[in-house]
Amino acid sequence: MPDQGFPRARLSTHARRGLCLVVAAPSGCGKSTVAARLLADDPGLRQSVSVTTRAPRPGETDGVHYFFRTQEEFDSLAASGGMLEHATVFGRSYGIPRAQVEAAMSAGTDLLFVIDWQGHRTLRAKLPGDVVGVFLLPPSREALRHRLRKRGDSESDIEGRMAEARSEAAHWAEFDHAVVNDDLTSTVTAVRAILAAARTAVTRQSALGGVASGL
Repeated sequence: MPDQGFPRARLSTHARRGLCLVVAAPSGCGKSTVAARLLADDPGLRQSVSVTTRAPRPGETDGVHYFFRTQEEFDSLAASGGMLEHATVFGRSYGIPRAQVEAAMSAGTDLLFVIDWQGHRTLRAKLPGDVVGVFLLPPSREALRHRLRKRGDSESDIEGRMAEARSEAAHWAEFDHAVVNDDLTSTVTAVRAILAAARTAVTRQSALGGVASGL
């Protein structure tokens, strides 16, 4: 698979390895909105690009929105260990390509993943030390139900999503950080702070050893 969809190394006085920021949450908790705000405000953060077997939709570009591959190509990549995580949903396969993620991190690029707790668990096992997980929670059960109604979900869909939310929320403690999304601006600010702290962690700043020893 060609190396595309991620920027080359950013110019920096002190290089560091990039990281994987995972934002997960039950449906209706605002993870997509939070992710969009983070990407819009932070030029050093890029959305991870997944591989899929579905056909491109109008306006979608290979290597930008997804890496579009045939089922045979997808299966071959998965069988060779080229996927960090993959699954089949409604007859279409989706996965996270290992080569592109590792190349981006080696170049010092930080990647954003909006995935569920299972994807987070798998990614963390495959990339130990490189994943920072943030789980978003609603302020209350009633608030989540209200948000689902506001976005137009049917009552039957709401009941199903509420049950799913209970199941997903049971895994919040597997993440490094948990944020109650009561106010969007405050939530985005909190996640930005988490990302900033992760970027400056000593374990990611090996190049600073020379700076420190030269003082």
